[in-house]
Amino acid sequence: MSTTVLITGAGSGFGRGTALDLARLGHRVIAGVQIWPQAWELRAAAERAGVELEVIKLDLHNEIDRAHALTYDIDVLFNNAGIANSGTITDIPMSLVRENFETNVFAPLALTKGFVRKMIARGSGKIVFNSSDAGLQTPPFGGAYSATKYAIEAIAATLREELKPQGITVATVQPGFYLTGFNDTALEASTYWYDPATALLPGWQPPYTLPGQEDPQPMIDVIVKVITGENKRYRNVFPPSMEQETRQAQAAEWDLML
Repeated sequence: MSTTVLITGAGSGFGRGTALDLARLGHRVIAGVQIWPQAWELRAAAERAGVELEVIKLDLHNEIDRAHALTYDIDVLFNNAGIANSGTITDIPMSLVRENFETNVFAPLALTKGFVRKMIARGSGKIVFNSSDAGLQTPPFGGAYSATKYAIEAIAATLREELKPQGITVATVQPGFYLTGFNDTALEASTYWYDPATALLPGWQPPYTLPGQEDPQPMIDVIVKVITGENKRYRNVFPPSMEQETRQAQAAEWDLML
């Protein structure tokens, strides 16, 4: 059965791959991208792939874009858009911490609240949050980003219980290290503000990449199954090795000593 899905952050990475794969499966996809050039490029990619996509400009900070998105009647909202500004908590500028929260927490929450109103009136719907393994365990140099994903975990868990009686389901996906460019650009971006002469702690040193990043397609396959309901798990840490590592890290925190 065809499902109508709105995806934020569909201009690249997991959002783009998920949009194209859902369209290949015959679902109606409204693919939201941040800027107009991304809209043109994604429409061209969909044409090359032989699939139908409705691509809209959806900058989550833009009132006009949000209002336009909320005119759609959808079955599933995939909150995928996000940014990452890396750096030690002691040195990362507060403006960037706020930017992380505005984009990763407040903006998707505002959009979600708008669609929840419509879903409650209908008595059905699904909300999927792209969280992160970093929302369940915190790596050094990524504290600001992790904090936003911890917040998303709390919001999703609360919505899960609040909306269950209304016929609305909530799910989360927690990608590990995947080679989408997201992680690498987060590291490189820190060089724009980091000053070794004034910083309290060392910054990230080149190369600006994380070792062991994997092909994102298996994660996209998981996301597609969560959106379509083939996978009914609430929490979806992937790959399995990352799930095991995360479970162990969370358990170990109970016994940490100062």
